[in-house]
Amino acid sequence: MTGCRTRFLANGLRVIAVEMPHLHGAEIAIYVKVGGRDDPPGKEGLAHFLEHMLFRGTAEHPTAMELETAFEAIGGSVNASTDEESTCYFSRVHPDHVAAGIHLFSSMLLRPALTGIEIEKKIITEEALEDINENGEEINTHNLASKLLWPGHPLGAPTIGYLDTINAFTPDDLRAHLARHYLPANSVIVVAGRIRGEDAFAACEEAFGRWAGPYTPVANPPACRQDAPQSLFVNDSDSQVHLQVAFRSFARLDPRIMAVRLIRRTLCGGGSSRLHLSLREKLGIVYSVDASISAYDETGSFAIELSTAPENLVQAAREVLRETARLAREELPADELQRVRQGYLFDLEYSRDSTYEMQVRYGWGELMGMVRSIEEDAAEAALVDGSLLRKAAAELFAPHNLNLVAVGPSEPGSEEELSALLQKYRDNGPKFPDE
Repeated sequence: MTGCRTRFLANGLRVIAVEMPHLHGAEIAIYVKVGGRDDPPGKEGLAHFLEHMLFRGTAEHPTAMELETAFEAIGGSVNASTDEESTCYFSRVHPDHVAAGIHLFSSMLLRPALTGIEIEKKIITEEALEDINENGEEINTHNLASKLLWPGHPLGAPTIGYLDTINAFTPDDLRAHLARHYLPANSVIVVAGRIRGEDAFAACEEAFGRWAGPYTPVANPPACRQDAPQSLFVNDSDSQVHLQVAFRSFARLDPRIMAVRLIRRTLCGGGSSRLHLSLREKLGIVYSVDASISAYDETGSFAIELSTAPENLVQAAREVLRETARLAREELPADELQRVRQGYLFDLEYSRDSTYEMQVRYGWGELMGMVRSIEEDAAEAALVDGSLLRKAAAELFAPHNLNLVAVGPSEPGSEEELSALLQKYRDNGPKFPDE
């Protein structure tokens, strides 16, 4: 039986223990509420760069090799990720070595060497170049859609930064960002797996109890108004066109988020989902189609992504918009809603066997002020009926929320056809297509 316990250290650090005695492993994660949106102007990519630099050695383990070896010696494989609003460091470890793992993480966060910055610049430049074509143009559809959604705001900039900002980072930039954001009141430690909560709390107290520093969050809300559909086309030499249809969506704590989760599964949740059946099984114009939800403090997005041959681009976009408009005007049939909801409930149950999913649920949830049990999510999903889902879809897929990005080779006239398609969606809304 899974049990979750939370303790606040005197310095403000939140520690969460998720006891999963039926398992044979454990996972440690440390969340810091700092991401791309916190990068200072002209220093885009700094949060991501700092995350990389913490792997380059510490006071106790001076090189990256020594640090990696120390984690491997306790069954670990340390990793990290930075997104728009948070940074997470995590590793699986053997349950007998949880305390050692916690001490390794404290060495990384509290006593980093911050050496080898020029080597790291080369590494991250190579990573950034994956999103840029031979003409120096951005070709990552997520980054391009974010720029449309939040122009002039850090949420609209790539989390990895730009080539010139990456190259300009200095050790002083890293130290200042570390001192400003890597603070106990801005962080959460979560340990999940075959553990004893009291042991995890004691280890965190010993390793992080002397971490100190006041934290004052700075609000920087983006403008969330959009009046009409927007589009962006980037010609690129490829065999396919990469399409993202992104709708301006709801904030993280918005009560409509559960309905949006079920909408995502309805459209792209598996072999019986609507866009899979339409685009792949009926038309044969995609290999796969996916949808993702990004929900931030004050805003969010719902993005549908696919790749297709250039001659199929307009047809693919039309089918996507046909299905979003259909959800906005028609209630989901009861049997389809039940199937979608049941799949979500099954996935909730499966997550009980995953230390990773449990540490995300309780660790990231605590960081973002939205800790929810599996039982609470299941109960909320049960309350989403066809009427509520249709209403959420109508608000989400309203024409003024629409942003379309296409990257790849273009067929003659395709941009004009897509522009006309967006105008038709704007004019007809849920009645699209007007046939």
